[in-house]
Amino acid sequence: MKVKPFSLILTTMLALSACSPDHTPSRAELSDKVNQDVVMKGEDLAFGKYKVPITLRIGFSIPNEAGRLAQGDTYDDNPWSRYFQSKTGIQVVHSWQIRNEGDAYKNKLNVSIADNDLPDAMVVDRQQLRALVDRDMLADMTEVFPKYASPLVKAMYDSSQGLATRDATFGGKLMALPNIAIEADSPTLVWVRQDWLDKLKLPAPATLNDIAAIAKAFIEQDPDGNGKPDTIGIPVNKAIVWGAKSNMNGLDSVFGTYRSFPGNWLKDSKGNIYYGSVAPETKQALGMLAGWYKAGIIDPEFVLRQDPNEPIADNKAGIFFGPWYAPSGPLRESVKKDMAAEWKAFAVPLDTNGRFVTHMAPITDRYLVVRKGYPNPEAVVRLLNQFTQYERVDSYIANYGSDMDPALQALKTYKEANHVQPRHYYPFDLLLDYTDSVQRSYKAVLEVIEGRNQLEKLAPQYQSSYKNMIIDREHPKKNLDAWVSAHARAYGAKVIVDTPMDKVYSEFYGLTTTMEARWGALERLEKETFLRIINGSASLDSFDSFVQQWNQLGGETITKEIQKSIDR
Repeated sequence: MKVKPFSLILTTMLALSACSPDHTPSRAELSDKVNQDVVMKGEDLAFGKYKVPITLRIGFSIPNEAGRLAQGDTYDDNPWSRYFQSKTGIQVVHSWQIRNEGDAYKNKLNVSIADNDLPDAMVVDRQQLRALVDRDMLADMTEVFPKYASPLVKAMYDSSQGLATRDATFGGKLMALPNIAIEADSPTLVWVRQDWLDKLKLPAPATLNDIAAIAKAFIEQDPDGNGKPDTIGIPVNKAIVWGAKSNMNGLDSVFGTYRSFPGNWLKDSKGNIYYGSVAPETKQALGMLAGWYKAGIIDPEFVLRQDPNEPIADNKAGIFFGPWYAPSGPLRESVKKDMAAEWKAFAVPLDTNGRFVTHMAPITDRYLVVRKGYPNPEAVVRLLNQFTQYERVDSYIANYGSDMDPALQALKTYKEANHVQPRHYYPFDLLLDYTDSVQRSYKAVLEVIEGRNQLEKLAPQYQSSYKNMIIDREHPKKNLDAWVSAHARAYGAKVIVDTPMDKVYSEFYGLTTTMEARWGALERLEKETFLRIINGSASLDSFDSFVQQWNQLGGETITKEIQKSIDR
């Protein structure tokens, strides 16, 4: 990606990469440059400070677990709000505050939209964005964004290959600044106890049959060596599939093997929209899973089990489906209870063509918008530049705090003393990253470990990952925090980097008019049908009745509404 050069001298380290967002300055460069003041010249506006301070009113969602602010500080007047104001000349004022519990924030925004009483800026969801655009209530950011966005922010948006900004574009106009999903969070991998595979002399899994054979062996051949028949097959979450981002114990990749994508809207060869949960391929996948359940491959107690992670953590299950970051979940407890546990991830099962097929999460699901008529729409871009940059600076000061200027050192000290998560006090809940940030991190750390790059050139945000991998290599499993970080990358991230994937995106996200009234009932019908077919309480042919009922209860109308929305 080529970024227009900036002559702006920034106060924090990442601005040093203005002409090349991937450039990592040396520690010497950082400690030298980080103290310099902002100098504006010409069009170097990304980090400019208003000579006459301005005010920006926002709607603020109070975080549930934000840490405790020091006495005298508030959600809209704290070290981070004061820091950003000192850099930008923008005073952020909360028009209203509401705790982020359930749909409280969403409902408050809906009232503001209905009453045409908007803050100057706010973060909205997909439906709210559509409503605001339809009512012509938003500022056009088409020219504002490229003029004021920092090279780092631009590079992050560009990493989505234009999908993120396209999702916020209506009639050729950019009407919002979207967040960016991390694509590595979408695939569902298979995690297996390698030490059990080795003990039973089993090969690594590749196909559905391999997975079934491993699960059966783990059930029958006493892999933990305790002489008891107390190991189970594959734990499964009652949700069956997650449909967007991966999560623990979902069977999304099993369905993907059949080119089935429940919970997603797809196009057929003629361009017609259909819902993945009612497709013939889904019936095939359910039939296979029913066979697994009958054979005991799937945990026979999965419908009743309160926590499907429990047998994994207790080392009663040695194979399960989960995301790349599964070590931060039940695997931590597994290793804590059995230091011999060696977990490894695989991008399987492969389909009949030898391909790993996965659905992908929506590239974005939150949007930063500015009300039409606000005189300084560029202010939100400048703030976005600042706290996106600060995220990288925060990674730097975690390692080199003594080199920072007093303002950054004060933030570090305050954060540690009060156990505060700074991002909860940013003006907007819109953290940005590269969509391939997990892959970037793994590759960058690996280059240093293998001697293909110098540690001094490793980006500061990757320093902790490198340190954890070194700690775990030198003292395996002695530091479980280091083990979690190292294992997630050495195995989870590695297979995502190394495996070619067929990535399938849903054609539609959000709600139509009929969905608002009927979708809850349709989802319950779907979940109940899938569960009953898998556990054998309903025949596979009941899937056909489900499809017919789904259409009658609103599914057919919803499909037509989505087709119309996409075609327009």
